[in-house]
Amino acid sequence: MFYDAILAPLGLIQVHRTESYVAYAPETDLEAIDLYVTLPYDGGECAFGNGTVIAFAAPMIQALSQFHVIGQQSGGTKDGAPGPREEGSNIWYGCLRGPDGNKIFAFCADPTG
Repeated sequence: MFYDAILAPLGLIQVHRTESYVAYAPETDLEAIDLYVTLPYDGGECAFGNGTVIAFAAPMIQALSQFHVIGQQSGGTKDGAPGPREEGSNIWYGCLRGPDGNKIFAFCADPTG
């Protein structure tokens, strides 16, 4: 699954799956779920929202880069290569669009670490 692949470098793993959702949590705290990927509650078609962004913290620049590369290899498309988004900022972002069109970012607050 796309999300299994892109979340692994960020330390998030699938911890639960049903017919209607998949849950992801940090490897270090399997009860602290950070993300649910679900079918629409109303039974309608899935649609991504304009201005809606899913963002995850990357522990280091290598994880941010892996997230970005693996995302493209797993069916996502590049929506911004890893790098700073503002002049002089220490925060780096890597942006993807998932196979379903959702914007998915990873960011690293200390890219030198």
